[in-house]
Amino acid sequence: MVGDAILPAIAARLGALLASPRLRYRPFVVDGTPLGLVDDVRAERLRRLAPDTFAVSDRAIVLDPRLDDADARSAAMSAVADALRQEGALPGWRDERYTVAPSFGMHATFELERGAARYFGVRTYAAHVNGLVRDAAGARMWLARRSPAKAVDPGMLDNLVGGGIRARARVDETLVREAWEEAGIAADIAARAAPAGALQVRRELPDGLQRETIFVHDLELPSDFGPANQDGEAVEHRLVDLCEAARLIGVPGGPDEVTVDASLVVLDFLLRRGAIAPDAPGYLTLEALRYVGAER
Repeated sequence: MVGDAILPAIAARLGALLASPRLRYRPFVVDGTPLGLVDDVRAERLRRLAPDTFAVSDRAIVLDPRLDDADARSAAMSAVADALRQEGALPGWRDERYTVAPSFGMHATFELERGAARYFGVRTYAAHVNGLVRDAAGARMWLARRSPAKAVDPGMLDNLVGGGIRARARVDETLVREAWEEAGIAADIAARAAPAGALQVRRELPDGLQRETIFVHDLELPSDFGPANQDGEAVEHRLVDLCEAARLIGVPGGPDEVTVDASLVVLDFLLRRGAIAPDAPGYLTLEALRYVGAER
């Protein structure tokens, strides 16, 4: 059981990082449907940069309705993303596209360069895995350290497996691919990961507004398993007990800081598995943190 003394630090750190956005946002509307949120400064850049692509008013940013199919919209948005990149407005270019649609699993309204998703505040999707070991030492959890070369959260601790769901990909195939690339987990083992619900993240960042749904999974691994990164995106792996995992997600900075997304996934696991007692001080505050990213 996680000690009560650790819990206030978790609540303080995640409460601050997941606080309600402070900026004013305008809906980004495509084919009559709000699909994103753009702050005032970025909206004015779009007005200047692409007046033929967007109708920018004080109330909304509307994609030109003459772009009336997914291919045309994707091409136009690609051109805008390229222009933003040339101006230095997209620091995390990936050469990978996300599907943008009214809800997950629907046909794409358009596809967008992953590095531009936060600029337009569109909803993105990811699959994360709690890599777990149960042996005589009790339940433990694998964490990975992100490469210092990563564009997002460089050098921070992360879930053993986690990655964005690219355009036209499914949750399960994303999980299997990322499990191999990030930890060397074979496909037959990765396929055993048990779905454990979804979490919502909504927070302001330097590159825009993150609005992400994380599909959470738990994967029991053999006690003799050792992660082996395949793509250079993880530089260290650490097996920690649940009390140490809880302590780490409350650390507000320093070399062992855990990404916000991973911290939320770890907290969700601790709550689901009863590692935090329901009568612990601040339990309901921690429970509420799992839902602060929901749309409101």
